Amino acid sequence: MKELNINGYKETIIERSDYPFETCKEILKNETTAILGYGPQGCGQGLNMRDQGFDVILGLRKGISWEKALKDGWVEGENLFSIKEATARGTIIQFLLSDAGQIQSWPMVKENLHKGDALYFSHGFGVIFNDDTGIVPPDGIDVILVAPKGSGLTVRTHFQAGRGINASFAVHQDFTGKARERCIATAFAIGSGHLFETTFAKEVHSDLTGERCVLMGLLQGAFLAQYEVLREHGHSPSEAYNETIEEALQSLYPLVSEKGMDWMYANCSTTAQRGALDWAPKFKDTLKPVIEECYQKVISGAEAKRAIESNSKSDYRYTLEKELAAVNNQEMWVAGKQLRQLRPENL
Repeated sequence: MKELNINGYKETIIERSDYPFETCKEILKNETTAILGYGPQGCGQGLNMRDQGFDVILGLRKGISWEKALKDGWVEGENLFSIKEATARGTIIQFLLSDAGQIQSWPMVKENLHKGDALYFSHGFGVIFNDDTGIVPPDGIDVILVAPKGSGLTVRTHFQAGRGINASFAVHQDFTGKARERCIATAFAIGSGHLFETTFAKEVHSDLTGERCVLMGLLQGAFLAQYEVLREHGHSPSEAYNETIEEALQSLYPLVSEKGMDWMYANCSTTAQRGALDWAPKFKDTLKPVIEECYQKVISGAEAKRAIESNSKSDYRYTLEKELAAVNNQEMWVAGKQLRQLRPENL
């Protein structure tokens, strides 16, 4: 374990070496993990557990996800079942359906839980916003969370590359007295690299804020704003795209990932350094109130309510595809499709 002290805030990071493979196998030796849902997280976590020899089964509806699971080598009646049967067979129930899918399936899942089971989430949404979701776990079970800090695809590809992706974990309810060990062992079984502890509430509040801000929403908005300014002042699509996105993703952001923002600054020209240092505070002062507004809407439940109402509409999929198509057809991303093909690795 690694003890961190960041400006007086102390926390413990749990590393793989603290829970080696043999220890995780021993902790989970009498457990059957039932993964409900085969979206990105269900797929990534399930395949990683299966590849390492843990006792894992899937619970799915017949349809697209079922067919995908069959193609991935899951076998009906052996490790592929209906959601109801998988829930009844499992002792650790990984509830990895979409938020809307969890709401719909919860009454049936709850009915098939057994005393002493562990109900596992990778997002605190359903439990924390239970006034809207109706998801209130019964008393006689453990309730745990492992939230990988990346997409399910990244969970899988990092595992295949021999790496792990960091994740948060939380124990919401410890009925058996072993919820923490079940949680941590499962976290490493799905391919996590290191773990930091949180709560269900903190996980969902930080996650929803991050998605709406620097991880996705703010990123798209900032990219588009700069691209449009450059194009409106006569710059070509290639120049606007390269100065906005290509250089960021291919050159500068990897430097930030490697050693931090100061390292990236130090490896740019003195002119770039001066401009970045002067303008960063302006952007921070402009954006912080917007992010604070977003955070307040998250913790109030307004964002959860909007998501549930939107995702529950009968035409949700059609509307979503229209919105995504509008992003896809923005000139910035049309240029990107063509320019990415010119990267050296694609030639």
